[in-house]
Amino acid sequence: MQILKHILNRKRAGILTPVFALRSENDLGIGDTQCVREMLDWCAHHRFSLLQVLPINESSDDNSPYNAISSIALDPTTIAVTPENVPDLPRNAFQELAPAKLQEELRQGPVQYRKVKPLKLRLLREAFNQFKKKHDAKNTARAAQFRAFLAANETWIPNYALFRVLMQIHDGCPAWELWPAEHQTPEAARLWRESRPAVERRDLDEASLFFSYVQWIAWQQWEALKEYGDRCGVVLMGDIPFGIGRCSADVWAHRSLFDLRWSCGAPPESFFKPDIFTEKWGQNWGIPLYRWDAMKEDGYWWWRSRVGATSRIFHLFRIDHVLGFYRIYAFPWKPDENHQFTHLTQEQARARAGNLPRFWPGDDNSDSQKQMNQQQGETLLRMVLDAAGATAVVAEDLGMVPDYVRPSLTKLGIPGFKIPLFERHQDGFYKNSSEYQPLSVATLATHDHEPIVALWNRWQTATEGASEMRHLLTWIGWDPKNPPRDLTAELHAGICKKLLACSSSLVIFMITDLFAQTQRFNVPGPASESNWTERLPLTIGQFDQTLGIASRLAALASAIGRC
Repeated sequence: MQILKHILNRKRAGILTPVFALRSENDLGIGDTQCVREMLDWCAHHRFSLLQVLPINESSDDNSPYNAISSIALDPTTIAVTPENVPDLPRNAFQELAPAKLQEELRQGPVQYRKVKPLKLRLLREAFNQFKKKHDAKNTARAAQFRAFLAANETWIPNYALFRVLMQIHDGCPAWELWPAEHQTPEAARLWRESRPAVERRDLDEASLFFSYVQWIAWQQWEALKEYGDRCGVVLMGDIPFGIGRCSADVWAHRSLFDLRWSCGAPPESFFKPDIFTEKWGQNWGIPLYRWDAMKEDGYWWWRSRVGATSRIFHLFRIDHVLGFYRIYAFPWKPDENHQFTHLTQEQARARAGNLPRFWPGDDNSDSQKQMNQQQGETLLRMVLDAAGATAVVAEDLGMVPDYVRPSLTKLGIPGFKIPLFERHQDGFYKNSSEYQPLSVATLATHDHEPIVALWNRWQTATEGASEMRHLLTWIGWDPKNPPRDLTAELHAGICKKLLACSSSLVIFMITDLFAQTQRFNVPGPASESNWTERLPLTIGQFDQTLGIASRLAALASAIGRC
């Protein structure tokens, strides 16, 4: 059982925000570690004692934090790339590559990944060149620190850096299965490197060292943030996705740990129906199936490394889709083939794919399989807890939850989630928030859901909208007979107050719910241009000028005993 760390031992109120969504006065078109530092200050000022972010591992070309190209490497876009934050970056190079006019253009609207990512890497390349000139050749203390970082991370950095070099050769494409044979495994790629002329080998090695340098800078900044949170009295909460991208350095380097014949996802459910395919077949995420038997042989080294790395930069972390540890839904086809199956019957789909989507290791249709699934989940989660050490763990247990999962998590001492919209009695009315077990995390929504204002607006025209509004009003103790057309400031405050008064040890507000905004960060299922690009309308420094509700909620949280 997880020993309840001090983080979970008392009631707290916190904020969830994606890093990319944050704005500062001087960002380069995307939130970064400087924004997180400012957010920690803001939380401390308003006495919110927890700040949660989405995964920060390096994302793939779809920019999804849940489809990373590495289980450990951090996304370069999160690096605050200014001379003040990267000591090797020459100020003149920064002014030349990121002039004020370009910065202003990048800060307009959503994240422009196609401009932001290359810009940050160009700036980091300038910093790397300066580092080599000043430190590497002269063997300074800073050069020794870099070498120490490489030595401490030798289990993953070499393969990751080589993978990034090969991506660069292939125009940024991480789909290693499409690369030529001499690049499709680390062993083959290293033999290929040895076969190249000396000048080309030198260039390849320098490129590899550059990507290692980028990770050094990223890890320095995030480790410093954890220490800064300690000084502020605000705990920093991370997120570990259940899966890893098929087109990742991990799968490329450790093929035996993954079953590439299957693509993990989630079964159809009543709440998420963003498109015809998802409504009929479920969500196909494209992440490969784990071979737990192979992972067991080496003591789950890959997972332990992943958890250990996350624990270096966060005080606690959320395990995304914890249901997958017990049993995972998987498709016998990849997401880019979804359109071929949208309108097929099950018989037709089986004939085309050779199989149908199913749960692994098995569904919950028999008591014996339930017991096997529960045993597997608890074995794996005990491993995660052991690898986490002093770092606290919470679990996202939403969706179609088997009846044994939440008691199992309680037995392990792992808090699950309570979302009022999903916590209902059989008659449809919400459970009173005082019924939530203390070992839980209460929130109005996650990054995958509509913020409460957007939900209320949709209810105005939805078939079930009138009854849903009445249920919500009844939950907070308002008269359900005459719901207001708009979600007023008073109604918003009443909803937040009810959540803060719940029995859960942690209450976390998605930042758009805190400020009653309608922006949505992700729509599960379909690939949308708006996913993972939405930014907050104001800089952190402008929050209190325009959105005074934060101060009122902080005072309420304090009165309820969550500060």
